[in-house]
Amino acid sequence: MNNISGFVKLYHYLCNLLIGFWQHHRTNFNSRLLWSWKKIVWNFRQIKMDEISKREDSLFEHVSKLIDEARKHVKTTIDTTMVYTYYGVGKYIVVDEQQGYARAKYGKTVLRNLSKKLTERYGKGWSVETLTAARKFYQIYSEGKIANTVYEIQENADIHFTLSWSHYLILMRIANQNERNFYEIECYKQNWSVRQLQRQYNSSLYERLALSRNKDEVMRLAQEGQTVEKASDVIKSPLTLEFLGLKPEAVYSESKLESAIISKIQDFLLELGKGFLFEARQKRFTFDEQNFYVDLVLYNRLLQCYCLIDLKIDKLTHQDLGQMQMYVNYFDRFVKQDFEKPTIGILLCKEKNDALVELTLPKNANIYASAYQLYLPDKALLQAKVKEWIAEFEENEELMKHE
Repeated sequence: MNNISGFVKLYHYLCNLLIGFWQHHRTNFNSRLLWSWKKIVWNFRQIKMDEISKREDSLFEHVSKLIDEARKHVKTTIDTTMVYTYYGVGKYIVVDEQQGYARAKYGKTVLRNLSKKLTERYGKGWSVETLTAARKFYQIYSEGKIANTVYEIQENADIHFTLSWSHYLILMRIANQNERNFYEIECYKQNWSVRQLQRQYNSSLYERLALSRNKDEVMRLAQEGQTVEKASDVIKSPLTLEFLGLKPEAVYSESKLESAIISKIQDFLLELGKGFLFEARQKRFTFDEQNFYVDLVLYNRLLQCYCLIDLKIDKLTHQDLGQMQMYVNYFDRFVKQDFEKPTIGILLCKEKNDALVELTLPKNANIYASAYQLYLPDKALLQAKVKEWIAEFEENEELMKHE
């Protein structure tokens, strides 16, 4: 019994000793445990950051190799070579993101670090904004065909760039693919400058051409650009003449409008479209001992025909149409050569009346009325109209299939 009692006393003694030890050292113990946990987390983060750093270094080396190679080929083709380079840079950035190391949390940091390293090695021109644009450029224009060098990209028939990087910076802002394709084709065919591209886009050229055509021709604009095969192909309504500097609410005469057009003749020809050449203003011809004057005489080299323009600041009348018919008849009979096509007459007026034109002129008349405006059009409104036309066209096609 005494042995058992002694054992119990020893047990309680040891328990009290351990409790006292714990109470005395628990603060220090918790601190050590917390420090150990922090060390584990820090080591984990360090491993993660090292991994990200290695990926950033790899991305930097790939992009640097691309830039170095591009610089070897810029002597004769600097603009397009840099476009292909930006495409390749965008590819490496996108591929790096797809591997999961540069998503939302790290993406900005990766581009910022890449920009810093590239700037240190190559100088200006490699800002975060430029790298972001390169990524967007690849995303828009890639077709799943990935090459590793500028040379390989240029040799890839599915990836073909013909414009400068400044052109593509504007084109990338266009969300609608059909519209973007149209402007890219026209830039190449018409050799538009960056300023001309910006102006044509701001004036909603694509939408205005689409609304001036039959619905089944709208899709051709995105595939071929503006095709000029017949007289109606050069007509767009309205013509946008904001570059003249005339205020819509101001009072002006037809002669002032004509003088303003002549002073901005290059812009006017650009707005008219493909193939137009200026020949004369106030072109006089005499018939039956009377003098007549055509406001503007142009020639379209694609259609091989004269184009007569009469300016009207008021509402279109049947007298205006009759006068233009006489001008066109005169040129066809006394000016046009045998190899040339019939003369086109365009009445450029503030308000046009299609019903009046159809009622006054024969169906085969080569005369058109086109409205003009002195301000840039409402792009959103025109886009909505084009969508409506296309939807109606597709609906009609579907109905025809079931007939």
